[in-house]
Amino acid sequence: MENLTIVKVGGNIIDDDSQLQQFLHLFATIPGKKILVHGGGKLATKMATELQIPQQLVDGRRITDAETLKIVTMVYAGYINKNIVALLQQQQCNAVGFSGADGNLIQAHQRVHPTINYGYVGDVDGVNISLIQQLLNNNYTLVIAPITHNLKGQLLNTNADTIASVLATSLAAHYAVTLLYSFEKAGVLMDVNDEASVINTITLQQFAQLKAQRIIADGMLPKLENAFAALQKGVQRVIIGQANVLPDLLQGKAGTTLVSGN
Repeated sequence: MENLTIVKVGGNIIDDDSQLQQFLHLFATIPGKKILVHGGGKLATKMATELQIPQQLVDGRRITDAETLKIVTMVYAGYINKNIVALLQQQQCNAVGFSGADGNLIQAHQRVHPTINYGYVGDVDGVNISLIQQLLNNNYTLVIAPITHNLKGQLLNTNADTIASVLATSLAAHYAVTLLYSFEKAGVLMDVNDEASVINTITLQQFAQLKAQRIIADGMLPKLENAFAALQKGVQRVIIGQANVLPDLLQGKAGTTLVSGN
């Protein structure tokens, strides 16, 4: 089975031009088939603040009203996506940028929650696997923004970590998938203020304990929930770590590796 590496990049990397260029240089050197999923929440939040559109996060997930949806679509599927594609072309990596609506790539439905109105937040229903395979087989690298659609003309904002996880699980039957979450932290930290406190491996049982102790919380919580879901659905490896040591992460020399057993 052919290898496929799916990398999600986020955090301050997206907002820092030099860090982003360094990361994309390393990403371009990954051998074989690869997909890059990106977020961009800090830039979207900055723009919303400048436009005086209030923002609200619940457990690391953005509440998306109609005006916020316009902003995240412009920022994620527009500027950030095309900037990354252009920078990868500079590295001789033939990238093509997508939102979930392009080519019917990712279908979703508007989230229904018993107590929280998430607005135009989407939960994924399906992935156009055949399109992805066609592109990968023609040596394209996919760059995917976390904007999905509901097949009824409505765009939806979907968590980028979720997009990466769903892509990984959807493609696990066709490729040997490694899923890597990269950002500015060295990995999952026992102490968020101490970069040396990286937890090298986390089992599902340990994750439950760390969550109960609030050691894992906020934005890290959905990241790990999605990562363990991916492991339980056939993804071979999930790694979390610092974007500027991407090769070491893939070789198991850095970051946090998640283990599906207890």
